[in-house]
Amino acid sequence: MSIDRAVFAFAGIMILVSVLLTQFVHPLFVWFTVFIGANMLQSAFSGWCPAAKIFAKLGLPVGCAFEK
Repeated sequence: MSIDRAVFAFAGIMILVSVLLTQFVHPLFVWFTVFIGANMLQSAFSGWCPAAKIFAKLGLPVGCAFEK
């Protein structure tokens, strides 16, 4: 698994978790979802993603998410 795929998977999991927390724990957890979306948006424009840096330190290879 490449860093790109790991970031996509991590973002998807975090969004699902935040929606579940909003639904079943407290409605203000919606701000967690907003934070995730804002982070994804800023990384699309700036190219800087904290999760990608962490996955790189864990040793995941750099590569395109859609290459085989």
